Amino acid sequence: MTCRLSRSALTKIQSAILIVVVVVAAALGAYTYWSVSAPKARLIVSTTTSLYETGFLDALKSKFELKYPNMNVSFISQGTGLAIQTAMRGDADMLLVHAPSQEYPFLTSGYGINRKIVAYNFFNIVGPSEDPDGIKGKSPSDALKAIRSAGVDGKAIWASRGDNSGTYTKEVSLWKAAGLDVKQLRQEKWYVEAGSGMTATLKLANEKRGYTLSDSASYLLNFNNHNIDLVELVGASKSTLNVYSAIVDDPRNANMTKTNFEGSMQFIKYLVSDEGQQLFADYAVSQDGKPAFGPYLKLLQTKSDPLGNDPTQLIQWISDYAFFEGSECPPQFRYQADDLYSMQAPASVLFMSILTGGDQRKAPSWIRSSKA
Repeated sequence: MTCRLSRSALTKIQSAILIVVVVVAAALGAYTYWSVSAPKARLIVSTTTSLYETGFLDALKSKFELKYPNMNVSFISQGTGLAIQTAMRGDADMLLVHAPSQEYPFLTSGYGINRKIVAYNFFNIVGPSEDPDGIKGKSPSDALKAIRSAGVDGKAIWASRGDNSGTYTKEVSLWKAAGLDVKQLRQEKWYVEAGSGMTATLKLANEKRGYTLSDSASYLLNFNNHNIDLVELVGASKSTLNVYSAIVDDPRNANMTKTNFEGSMQFIKYLVSDEGQQLFADYAVSQDGKPAFGPYLKLLQTKSDPLGNDPTQLIQWISDYAFFEGSECPPQFRYQADDLYSMQAPASVLFMSILTGGDQRKAPSWIRSSKA
C-alpha cells in the first residue's frame, strides 16, 4: 500500500524543516559572533627576561590561549627584582620568576599566595673555548677565584648582568661563596656590567672574550642562534641550581583587589598540568636530547631528569634551595588553592622538609637571615 502525502502536508513539513534550519543557523551564528567578539579576560604575568628571551613565553601563550580561548595573556619581562615590584604595585596579576631569596619576602609581606615550583635548569659559567684562565671542570668557587685573580692581573674579563635579576642574585651568591664581595668587584676594571638582559650580557662577554654566568636555556638559545660562540665551562651542581616558580597575587592585599585571581589560578594550574609540564620538556631540546627546562612535576612523578642528573639527588637539591619552611608554599600562604597541592613530593623529600622546616640551622641562609 502506497502512502501519499497531500500537497498541504508536504508544505507544512518543508516549512518545519526550514524553521529548524533557520534556528540552528541563527544559533551557530550567535555562538560564532559571541566567541569572536566577546571580551576576553586579560591576564598579566610579570616575569623574567631569561624566560622571554628564550622564546618560551611565546610558545606558552599560544598553547594556553588555544586551550582557554576566553583568556588573553600578556607578559611583562624584567629582571626578577623589577618583576616583583611590578606585582607589588598591582600592575600584574601574578609572577613567574626564579629567585627564591626574593620570592620569600613577597610571600611573607602579604603580597603573594599559592606559590608553585614549575620547572628548573642550571646556571653555567661560560667563556671562550680557549679558556685562558683554565676554569673548565673547576667548582664554581674555584673558577670565580681564578677569574678574579686573572682579572686583577689584566688577563680576564667578567661580564655581569648587574640588574637585580634572578641571574644576578645567583651570581652575587656564588661570589660570596667564593669569599668575594661584589661591591668591591664592581670597582675593579675587569668586572664589567651590562645592566641588561641575558642575551645582551652574553653578547658582551662574547665580544670581550670574557666569562659570564648564564641560565642554561638562554645560553643554549643564543648559541644555537649563532649569537655567541662561548662554551659551557662550569656546569650543573647544587650551587648553580636554577628554579622557576609561579606565584599568584593575594587579592586580599589592598594593592591587588583588582587583579585577576581566577585567571592566575587557571594559568598556574595549566603550568603544572601534564600538558604544561610537557611543554617545558619539549622546548628547545639540544642535539644531545636535553631540553632547555626540566619540568618539576614530571621529575617528581617519573623520578627521571631529562637534563641527566641523579633524580633523587636533584629533588633534594630543589627542596634544600627553593623550599620555604619545608614546603614550596607553607600553608599560611595558600588561599583558595583547591587541589593545587595535591601533587606531593616523595616521602623522603617530605620527611626532610619536616626536618628543615623545624630547624632553622637546616634552612637556606637567606631565610635564616630574613628572620633574624
